[in-house]
Order: sequence, then structure tokens, then C-alpha cells
Amino acid sequence: MIVRIMGEGQIDIAPADLDVLNTLDAELEAAIEAGEEETFRVRLHALLDKVRHVGKALPDDSLESSELILPPADASMDEVREMLGNEGLIPG
Repeated sequence: MIVRIMGEGQIDIAPADLDVLNTLDAELEAAIEAGEEETFRVRLHALLDKVRHVGKALPDDSLESSELILPPADASMDEVREMLGNEGLIPG
């Protein structure tokens, strides 16, 4: 699965890594629903760090189509709330 982190580039994620990413995504959603800014910030960074860790960065000139788009690390809670779909940032 090709994931784009806004402002950073594309990362190829193996299907086997989606479960842990979905768990982090659910924790991020819960923080947003609770309006907990500090927890939201920690969860967003944890999700993005895990994507960077388990994924393989694609070259900057890659023309792959992104299946998911994740917000940048400095995104506000409102910006991420707008990006959430029915299944969160990372569909299960």
C-alpha cells in the first residue's frame, strides 16, 4: 500500500503492518473525539513515526498513486478531523 505523508513523500507499507497502524489510528481518533489536544499530538506523531519505521520510502520522483494520504506532523486537530473518513485515516 502506498501512503503519502503530506509534505514528506510516499512510503510503501506492507499489508502485514496495517493492523498496528490501524490500532494507532483508532487511538488518534479517540483523542480527537475526546478533544484531548496533547494526546492527539502524541498519537499523531506515533502513527507517522510507525509509518516511517515500517515502510520503505519511495524516491522523490516516483509517480505511484497514493492509496492513503496522512496529515503532516504539525497538522491541527481540526485539520485531521476533516481528513477522517468513516474508517479513520487508515481503512481497516
